[in-house]
Amino acid sequence: MAPTARRPSRVAKLPPRERILDAAEELFQSEGIRRVGVQAIAEKAETTKMAIYRHFETKDALVAEWLRIVAADYQAAFDRVEAEHPGRPREQILGLARFIAEGLPAISHRGCPFINSIAELPDRSHPARQVIEKHKARQTRRLVGMCAEAGLPDPEQAAAEITFVLEGAQVSTQNGSIDQAGDRLMRIVEAIVDQHRSPLGTSRATSD
Repeated sequence: MAPTARRPSRVAKLPPRERILDAAEELFQSEGIRRVGVQAIAEKAETTKMAIYRHFETKDALVAEWLRIVAADYQAAFDRVEAEHPGRPREQILGLARFIAEGLPAISHRGCPFINSIAELPDRSHPARQVIEKHKARQTRRLVGMCAEAGLPDPEQAAAEITFVLEGAQVSTQNGSIDQAGDRLMRIVEAIVDQHRSPLGTSRATSD
């Protein structure tokens, strides 16, 4: 999914660890993980390689920590829509879709950090891959829970369809193959939710 609010602005007065993470994020997003060395990160962060290794044992550990922060942004989006629409699971699901739709313009320039990272890290034992896989599993569980609360008769199937659409929209935006992707995404997710509603789900959703 697309990222939400970032860490503090890139300013020289950031604490060293934050400055390193900020520099790593910008370089990993713009140039890729494999192409960026620790020296380049040190120069961008206005520090030294030795200082980086004081905070992160290896470059892989730095990549994993960056992706943990990105994952936390996504999980915060779940928390936010649940808080904004208490007891209204249909609106929570649509809120998540809106979060992705609104983030698509950034995807068109830089790509999804998870999709980009998986393409560069084929080894599933890599610590950053493990961060991504754990995040995606948790994301799926939360979405399945929302679908169940919405009264959908097969919440796992509905969550799978929604996930395919959300992630497909990001890939299509990244490669420029679909126009008006955000608007189309919202219509498709709303149709999926409504098509999956059982009679019980329909009656429960009237309060939405």
